[in-house]
Amino acid sequence: MTSTSAVHSALAPYGWDDDWADAFAPHAAEGLLPGRVVRVDRGQCDVVTAGGVVRADTAFVTPHDPMRVVCTGDWVAVEAGGNPRYVRAYLPRRTAFVRSTSSKRSEGQILAANVDHAVVAVSLAVELDLGRVERFLALAWESGAQPVVVLTKADLVADPVALAHLVQDVENSAPGVPVLGVSAHTGDGLDVLRALVGAGTTVLLGQSGAGKSTLANALVGEDVMDVRAARDVDGKGRHTTTTRNLLVLPSGGVLIDTPGLRGVGLYDAESGVGQVFAEIEELAERCRFHDCAHETEPGCAVLAAVDSGELAVRRLESYRKLIRENQWIVAKTDARVRAELRREWRRRGAEGRAAAEAKRGRWN
Repeated sequence: MTSTSAVHSALAPYGWDDDWADAFAPHAAEGLLPGRVVRVDRGQCDVVTAGGVVRADTAFVTPHDPMRVVCTGDWVAVEAGGNPRYVRAYLPRRTAFVRSTSSKRSEGQILAANVDHAVVAVSLAVELDLGRVERFLALAWESGAQPVVVLTKADLVADPVALAHLVQDVENSAPGVPVLGVSAHTGDGLDVLRALVGAGTTVLLGQSGAGKSTLANALVGEDVMDVRAARDVDGKGRHTTTTRNLLVLPSGGVLIDTPGLRGVGLYDAESGVGQVFAEIEELAERCRFHDCAHETEPGCAVLAAVDSGELAVRRLESYRKLIRENQWIVAKTDARVRAELRREWRRRGAEGRAAAEAKRGRWN
């Protein structure tokens, strides 16, 4: 049996600590081994243990609920031997990055577990999509991780002033989030990024072609991820990363690289949306009505801020869009929320009809 000190020494680089050891104690009493999942592929997973990386089957911990399947970043209890070897349990997650699946069943999909930092990679080879950045950040905040936005391929912006403006644009859409311009090609900005993610677990997120694999290689210090060129016209490329892989960083900490995400649906991310649009949430506290929808209500502090130029129209429109989407996702599984939404739709419909009738009356 591997000693406690040997387990700690072997797994500490992957994030093992005393709290994980305490949580694992009941499984240790059963003769199971602790390990961290570094890769999952079709019911099988690679688990790093004190004795090295082992291949294990997840059949015993694969329920019907997709939110409870084994995921890259999980700490698990794996059998000491056997062929096949099985994962018997996973430890309660500290954080989890979850998006809505593309199915019509409104299910969540876990992309990474036990994450401390969520790095959102955004390519400067194409025009910035601030709405997509806000969507990623809402999920990142909701996960419990600290978001970081990395503007990749910064070497393509030759003018330092123009690069500074792009960083500022993203900072204005990402309150409380570090925003870095980084070039894996020249190395600019990499030292700052290494310092930010040098401890704990970092998940690397973004669209296909955002330069995630190139960035992962630069952080790891060797070509561990396949890289292919993206199209110049739209920055998109083929998925070079097809699974989520956990990699140890030489500067400390671990990195989970993920496949490029075509769709980023919200999944019960109300608090995450609130953090992304913190200035709107603060303004809303000064509205006359506590349930103000910031549409046409009198005494709306949010609309007043738009009129004065304090709040950008784009920010309010993006906020409305994400709030509506999140409400729709939650309503699919929560009858109370569905009923509230129906009442709100009826109320707004009545207000709209009343306004139309009043307008017709002025013209008659």
